[in-house]
Amino acid sequence: MPAQEQVLVVERSVFDALGAFQGLRLEAQRLLDELLAPGVPRFVPRSQAEHDRGLKQLIPYVIIGAGGKYLTYVRGKRAGETRLVGLRSIGIGGHINPVDDMPLFNADFHDAYRTAVAREVAEEIDVQAEHVDRVVALLNDDSTDVGRVHLGVVHHWSLSSPSVQKREQMITQMDFLTPAELRNVRDEMETWSQLCLDRLEELTGSAARTGSADISTPRR
Repeated sequence: MPAQEQVLVVERSVFDALGAFQGLRLEAQRLLDELLAPGVPRFVPRSQAEHDRGLKQLIPYVIIGAGGKYLTYVRGKRAGETRLVGLRSIGIGGHINPVDDMPLFNADFHDAYRTAVAREVAEEIDVQAEHVDRVVALLNDDSTDVGRVHLGVVHHWSLSSPSVQKREQMITQMDFLTPAELRNVRDEMETWSQLCLDRLEELTGSAARTGSADISTPRR
């Protein structure tokens, strides 16, 4: 029997203690520091996390921009989250799973988290340009069954050029669109993308104001 998928979670009570909210919070780095503090995050079986409202699965959600346009795609039938199939997205990311370089027990998760974000993106798309990664917001949506058990960590990757190729078959209709073009297809988007699109200018220009971390990544 194959091993169950393990996903990174925090207790809902930790999120509530930080000041539960609906939508986006731009104090991203401070809040993320609290969520990744020793003893706070842990791994549980995904089958448990998907149905336990006492847990929040941490999901990096990476908005990718280049030259004033932003990557968008439609989730095909091979998407891991079947409830989002057929919906348009402006975020790349997914669950964080344990791997060899993940810390054990009460260790600090920051470095492992950043490695996991890069890995998650690389599994779905091939970014062939230099970029800067900024953590710009946390995203919570308790209005849907999916949202109640997830907590998004919104990143903005600013690329030097729109050089991106898809890797996952679940990514279809991939393109770079302007904010105006994205607003024209807003009704086709998953809820998280709608929330991000509504504050896209703040998210993509907010890093300096909110103290978010910059990570420069050279072209591979």
